[in-house]
Amino acid sequence: MKFSTREDVEAPIDAVFAMLCDFENFERAAMRRGADVRRVDRLDEPGIGMQWHAVFELRGKRREMQVEMVQFDRPNEMVVHSTSPGLTGEMRFELIALSRSRTRIRVELEIKPKNLSARLFVQSLKLAKSSLTKKYKLRVAGYATTMEERYLKQA
Repeated sequence: MKFSTREDVEAPIDAVFAMLCDFENFERAAMRRGADVRRVDRLDEPGIGMQWHAVFELRGKRREMQVEMVQFDRPNEMVVHSTSPGLTGEMRFELIALSRSRTRIRVELEIKPKNLSARLFVQSLKLAKSSLTKKYKLRVAGYATTMEERYLKQA
């Protein structure tokens, strides 16, 4: 199952990519929502090989997930791969400079089931695909707006 959207951000491509690399901010946001997130690599700089271990509640069950940065091409693209006992996922961020002060960001999420129960879970998501797609697009648009605001405060 795949979700995809794009947003234009009023900020230079380097600034947008730097904000996407603010992994500590993403970790804190996940923890505020009740997840336990730990960075498990020893890299000093963002790049391929970054890894996290996350534990969270979803649909009333405790879930564990391993997340790894598998592609990192500053400032154009970043791909994060996640695995859990039943699902694999890939989140791709592609950035295109539209001008010196405007960047298009494309955010794509794909999840694939690995077993029968996960297949049933993904099937239930497909039944709600239109509403989930709307929520996904709204969440990405909201984050794009937040990036614009952060950039304007820094400038």
